Amino acid sequence: MNPILLDFPTSFTTERLLVRMPLPGDGKIVYESIKVSINELKEWMPFAQNEQTEQMIESNIRDAHAKFLTREDLRLLIFHKETNHFIGSSGLHRIDWNVPKFEIGYWIDSRFSGSGFMTEAVQGITDFAFSNLKARRVEIRCDSLNLKSKAIPERLGFQLEGTLRNDDLSADGSRLRSTLIFAKIQ
Repeated sequence: MNPILLDFPTSFTTERLLVRMPLPGDGKIVYESIKVSINELKEWMPFAQNEQTEQMIESNIRDAHAKFLTREDLRLLIFHKETNHFIGSSGLHRIDWNVPKFEIGYWIDSRFSGSGFMTEAVQGITDFAFSNLKARRVEIRCDSLNLKSKAIPERLGFQLEGTLRNDDLSADGSRLRSTLIFAKIQ
């Protein structure tokens, strides 16, 4: 089946969060979040290595919106349900619709770090993948030194399947990194 024909919700809620596909116009709030969180993001996220403008982020958001509609990549933005504050970005990436399998990636606005929001969002996204997208496998990959990122799949009962040693460069390109691969299957 052609994945573009798949119908599934473009948003869902958890106890405290609204998780939805990116929409044109979201660039401003994502840009502001990146700007305040840049010091934390630079250590782990390749996109944070280069200065970006609000227009660049808006363009990226519109591209993500289009890819969501074509089912190439399912980026998701995370908002606090009551305040509507933007909390972070996540999504289902590196999709193989034949299995189907997905990889969850995520980053959080540093102002909301440590409150369990990303763990809650990742649990919701995992549930969404298994129930709405009929996933057979959901992965989370992270730098072995990123202890906060690593704690999320551990808390959620993902199984550590392996470590790819010296398989990539760190986000800033300054060192070799090892990648942890966590997975849940159904």
